[in-house]
Amino acid sequence: MQVPSEISFHNLEHSDAIESSIERWIARLDTYSDRITRCDVTLGQPHKSNRHGSTLEVTIKVGLPGAEPIISHTAHDDPYVAIADAFRAARRQLIDRTNMRREFVEARGRYTLAT
Repeated sequence: MQVPSEISFHNLEHSDAIESSIERWIARLDTYSDRITRCDVTLGQPHKSNRHGSTLEVTIKVGLPGAEPIISHTAHDDPYVAIADAFRAARRQLIDRTNMRREFVEARGRYTLAT
């Protein structure tokens, strides 16, 4: 299933290569949960500063039904590294939330919890 998504660039020129990289990451994220309703990605440079270089900030918001959205935020000089770090953090949060949900269902269903 393809996840509805929106990719936006702020204070940054649009790049087809970066956008296709983000779409591949979204497709990978979709394999970890079939409950994802939306995935919005924002890339931007907060301000142009010669002192700190051109840091790119990536924010990912993953929507799940009946739950708080998963929000991942990273910054790095290399856009591909920033995107990878943000999606890996979102993936960890998604897996943790899925595991917590399974444990809750097992506990309510009187299954034993593995410790």
